Amino acid sequence: MTDTPVRLLNLLSLLQTPREWPGSELAERLSVSPRTIRRDIDRLRDLGYPVEATLGAVGGYRLVAGTAMPPLLLDDEEAVAIAVGLRAGAGHAIEGVEEASVRALAKLEQVLPTRLRHRVSTLQNATIPLVRGDGVTVTPATLTTLAGAVTGHERLRFGYRAGDGTETKRLVEPYRLVSTGRRWYLVAYDLGREDWRTFRVDRVSEPFATGARFTPRELPAGDAAAYMARSMARAHGEVDLDVEFAAPAEVVAARLPSHLVPTAAGPERCRLRARVPDSVDWLALRLALLDVDFTVHGPPPLITYIQTLSTRLATATTP
Repeated sequence: MTDTPVRLLNLLSLLQTPREWPGSELAERLSVSPRTIRRDIDRLRDLGYPVEATLGAVGGYRLVAGTAMPPLLLDDEEAVAIAVGLRAGAGHAIEGVEEASVRALAKLEQVLPTRLRHRVSTLQNATIPLVRGDGVTVTPATLTTLAGAVTGHERLRFGYRAGDGTETKRLVEPYRLVSTGRRWYLVAYDLGREDWRTFRVDRVSEPFATGARFTPRELPAGDAAAYMARSMARAHGEVDLDVEFAAPAEVVAARLPSHLVPTAAGPERCRLRARVPDSVDWLALRLALLDVDFTVHGPPPLITYIQTLSTRLATATTP
């Protein structure tokens, strides 16, 4: 990698993950010599980035919190605004706030000066979020710890509460964070069970990265989203959804998760046929919140549930 500006940006991106990078590993990642890495670290320091070095046979580098935000990134007001916004969004798994946003929050909070951390915490504590759905929330601190361990390939310990209330301690190799729109899940290899597992993040307690690195294993599915869908299907069963919408396909697609793609059924109509790992009550709620007229053709349990719900709501509004 001979393009110095591009190399510096890639180096900075690596250093913004919450871990210490040996100089030899950075050199290997960027396909340059350790001497070039040392020169590039000096260039970043000259630009104001607080890169800390550790001594030893191998030596390492990490980006730390300085007395000011690093230049060419964000000013104080922007940093506070973005941190508060990402915390609020990540904490409630709002649809569209995906893993990339959590990684951004982890990077931002890693380098926030103390004075800005205090302002972010003050604003966060002074606001009361409107919780939607089943009210399940997760703390931004938990999400950023998990995201940092995923990015840094670092083994993770945490307490976990199962659906029946059983409390266990887990040691895992975290693979990915996955948002389903209403909940966050961690896909990880459980070293104690010697198998892959999915963990609801709102049931995770006191997570901490152990510092032990690992080489990521090959996931038994194509990607984390596919594995998550398969895991949910095993736990809850799958539903063959068949719904017709009184709106163009592109309008409906923009309001659905990316893996659900309706097909056009006319100029102002479209139809969605898909197998989904969701409960009928959740599907009924999702369809109602699309703000588009629709007709459900299947499955029968969903039709029955919507009819019952419709009667209940009509009764509730009767004087």
